[in-house]
Amino acid sequence: MALLFGARTVVPIDLKKKPWEQEHPLHNQWHPDIPAVAEVKVGEVFRVEMVDFTGGGIKHDSSAEDIKHADLSVVHYLSGPIKVSDVDGVRAKPGDLLSVEICNLGPLPGDEWGYTATFDRENGGGFLTDHFPSATKAIWYFEGIYAYSTHIPGVRFPGLTHPGIIGTAPSKELLDIWNERESEVQENGLKSLKLCEVLHSRPLANLPSPKGCLLGKIEKGTPEWERIAKEAARTIPGRENGGNCYIKNLSKGSKIYLPVFVEGANLSTGDMHFSQGDGEVSFCGAIEMSGFLELKCDIIRGGMKEYLTPMGPTPLHVNPIFEIGPIEPRFSEWLVFEGISVDESGRQHYLDASVAYKRAVLNAIDYLSRFGYSKEQVYLLLSCCPCEGRISGIVDSPNAVATLAIPTAIFDQDIRPKSRRIPVGPRLVRKQDVLKCTYDGNLPITRNPAAST
Repeated sequence: MALLFGARTVVPIDLKKKPWEQEHPLHNQWHPDIPAVAEVKVGEVFRVEMVDFTGGGIKHDSSAEDIKHADLSVVHYLSGPIKVSDVDGVRAKPGDLLSVEICNLGPLPGDEWGYTATFDRENGGGFLTDHFPSATKAIWYFEGIYAYSTHIPGVRFPGLTHPGIIGTAPSKELLDIWNERESEVQENGLKSLKLCEVLHSRPLANLPSPKGCLLGKIEKGTPEWERIAKEAARTIPGRENGGNCYIKNLSKGSKIYLPVFVEGANLSTGDMHFSQGDGEVSFCGAIEMSGFLELKCDIIRGGMKEYLTPMGPTPLHVNPIFEIGPIEPRFSEWLVFEGISVDESGRQHYLDASVAYKRAVLNAIDYLSRFGYSKEQVYLLLSCCPCEGRISGIVDSPNAVATLAIPTAIFDQDIRPKSRRIPVGPRLVRKQDVLKCTYDGNLPITRNPAAST
């Protein structure tokens, strides 16, 4: 058995250098022709280090201006690709299944801090961007397994650290499928998708663009770079290759079973989170950080056909399988908020889980703001604390029911409803707030007249 202390570092990171200056240059797009930076064999425990998803663009300071003006064309910076071969040196092949076990993980030594934020509505927004249009930021500090923030006082919780992104490279055929279907959404979504009126997500899709493109070892300005930059898929959404799946329970001991589309699999990972709530509702919403993974791979030959059922017109329309590890925070008491598929205007939607979840999150924010917090503080907290989101009902017409469960132990006060009025005292006066910028745009803002101020 390989020993963790002997893990070979295949992608080292120097935090003093930019993503493109690293010994193994990083990449922020998916494409089959991005060259591998390392190769590992099955059974080997290897270490991958990574920058935060902005590559150091967000600073540990007392301003949210870096969030307001963040260049989202550059995210996410990924470490890899890494080719995987068996003990005989035969690489993973298209149609195989790549098993990736997370043996160990954590923040990079000397960089034990992170941040949670909301982007400006004119620059990315978030799940509740019509309610919270301003850029905000909170800095978090790590004490072993716990996180606390001076910008959101009165809470402390254990983190379930995990990579936000882990995936394999797409084949050219799969890449073309992605670009065709996402282009259709971008071109016709506002006309055909009623949900755009309610969630106000911007943009509808993130299509290939040379702007901000980083392609690892491929030199910018060459004909090869120009070709790939026009085709390569952004890393924003999760897709058939895994990618940005944002499953907060993929921590130590977890296994991910990823489909293989190219020779060697070309595994990449990044976007480390110290902690995240289900849904990562503020978009820049986990506790973002630099970090490392120690991984071990196996190859299941022919595993795609054996274990993955295509849900689409081709054998490529598959999705990974995830095996959750045995380590997670233990909470025994939760406060659960319900939402139904009726939007803030009172309009009925048919079994729409996204509208129901939005309502559940808004209900939780308004409730917790009664305990001395600003609504911006609660919004960021629900994006990064270990809260649990559920689709509780999806069959009873016309209302989908979603719930958001918050562990009560993370607060330094009792947040449960009581027969007496909410107590008011020095401990409940939260003078410190999140870092915040003004919103200077002119997009419409949603206000709920029945909510608390």
